[in-house]
Amino acid sequence: MTAPPPFQPDGTVYGTLLNFRREAALWADRAGEPPYKGAPRAPVLYIKTANTFTAAGAAIPLPASAPEVEVGASVGLVFGDFKDFWPLPSVDRSLFAMNSGPTDTLAGVAGLVLLNDLTLPHTSYYRPPVKFRNLDGFLGVGPRVVPLATVGDLAALTLTVRINGELRQTVDLSTLARDAATLLADVRDFQTLQPGDILMLGTDCLDDGTRPRARVGDRIEIAAPGFQPLVNTIVREVSADGPPLGAKAPLGGSEDTAVPSVGVP
Repeated sequence: MTAPPPFQPDGTVYGTLLNFRREAALWADRAGEPPYKGAPRAPVLYIKTANTFTAAGAAIPLPASAPEVEVGASVGLVFGDFKDFWPLPSVDRSLFAMNSGPTDTLAGVAGLVLLNDLTLPHTSYYRPPVKFRNLDGFLGVGPRVVPLATVGDLAALTLTVRINGELRQTVDLSTLARDAATLLADVRDFQTLQPGDILMLGTDCLDDGTRPRARVGDRIEIAAPGFQPLVNTIVREVSADGPPLGAKAPLGGSEDTAVPSVGVP
């Protein structure tokens, strides 16, 4: 029997900044300085465009101009009843995961997927440019969507990041600044999430404010109980037409186009 293909998003993928208490605390003093002029009052979101999507098991290219990349382990809320995903055999089906009741704090969430939100190292969160976050392949997507009902208490979930088999980070979802239900409610205050969209809960930093870094040849594995591991390998980007391609902006922009950040005061 042929194995089903890895899951791939068919909607918009939103990332969330500063949603772990450790990083929020590290940024507390800087948030009052220019250009921020105050801590954000709403979730700070950014978009991972379709050119960034990389299936589980596939290689992720790194431009020659970039010696390393930051690894951001996250879990994403996948929106839509499971009937919306029935044509996609990569989704684990469960009627219990059809969370569309009006009293459900995670209404409309079909399941969860592991994500590897890669970015080039940078020091500013003010309108982060596309060339840092949205290079080709810079979002590893877990192989399966796991039904929400089978995950249990999200606050008890932990993610592990291993690079070449070495444990580099443990991400504890109990330390979210906004838990999944609160984040979703706050985002829904200003926008509607469509079936197929994915909302990342955020990525955590290490104690010193950095994130694990990977180089060409490194194998990255992100895992969590109840999920199939998300594995990708970093390779050097090569173009048959000349030098490395570098960052590619979404349609209508340039590599220096800023990504709008929702919630920045």
